[in-house]
Amino acid sequence: MKRDSKAVAHRESLGVTLRRDFIRHRGIYLMFIPVIVYFVLFHYMPLYGAQIAFKDYTPSRGIEASRWVGMKHFNSFFNGLYFTRLLRNTLLLSLFQLLFGFPAPIILALLMNELRWKPFKKFVQSVTYMPYFISLMVVCSLIINFTSMNGLINDIIVFFGGERTSLLLDPKYYRTIHVASGVWQNMGWNSIVYMAALSAIDQQLYEAAIIDGAARWQQTLHVTIPGLAPTIVIMLIMRMGQIMNVGFEKVILLYNQATYETADVINTYVIEGKTYGARGVGVISGSVDRYVKVIQDMAKITQGSDKIDAIDFFRDVVRATNAKTGMSDTITDAVFNTVRFAADNYSLDNM
Repeated sequence: MKRDSKAVAHRESLGVTLRRDFIRHRGIYLMFIPVIVYFVLFHYMPLYGAQIAFKDYTPSRGIEASRWVGMKHFNSFFNGLYFTRLLRNTLLLSLFQLLFGFPAPIILALLMNELRWKPFKKFVQSVTYMPYFISLMVVCSLIINFTSMNGLINDIIVFFGGERTSLLLDPKYYRTIHVASGVWQNMGWNSIVYMAALSAIDQQLYEAAIIDGAARWQQTLHVTIPGLAPTIVIMLIMRMGQIMNVGFEKVILLYNQATYETADVINTYVIEGKTYGARGVGVISGSVDRYVKVIQDMAKITQGSDKIDAIDFFRDVVRATNAKTGMSDTITDAVFNTVRFAADNYSLDNM
């Protein structure tokens, strides 16, 4: 009985404590509400759609009405011809990004911490932060131009006695280009966390190290790096959680058939609709990509008197592939009816 009464008293005291804390810090709790809403809407509710990986999903039927097929899509993917290549490329790209991309902002933060002239320090920070705010599409366009046969990188290679080559068409160079450009784009922005951690290190530790006769390098080894260690460990743990997530945007913008051997990763394989291991994403994204290409081709031939026949022709071609992709003919008809309306009422020259 005494234990039960103590437990009740403890629960009551905990409730009273929480109520008092809420009243005292109600502003902070109210600020926390949008965070909770964000995670519920964009991280927990989408988990409901993960079941499409275990169903023969078609958008016309919806998630609930689609037929349950269990591990069929996973077995198809794991036993597929390209599974080994996809897994290898995904792991290698992610490991190279971790190996070279993770230490880079730490080194940059340590170097900027040694700068004493504030105007130059601010200039370096601005220059290194700037690439992060450049659109990925623009960055990939720069990479394509710089690595082309007549690009800047080839000019440098020729200057030092080398030969010109189309770097993005050579599979052995793709990983280097992908990782190096990623380090350049994200290094400055990621260093902000470490700069903040450096500013929190007690300056008395440096003064004590100077009194003990420590040089700048010894101060870095015995004061700065130990002060950064907790932040480095936390950031490393968070980064390891994304080891299988290379990201498909940059790969799709840079790779081509010549570099599939080293560039094709799991995300791009799914997005292009080559597998149904994640059927909901693979089918929809692959079909959208296909529709965009078809509409772009139609824009060139649907300006004449036979534009309706051309639209019907392309619609029949896409419907013929629906049996393989699982896309509904209803969705196909809806898309092409929209295109027909646009061709009748608007100019497609700018598409």
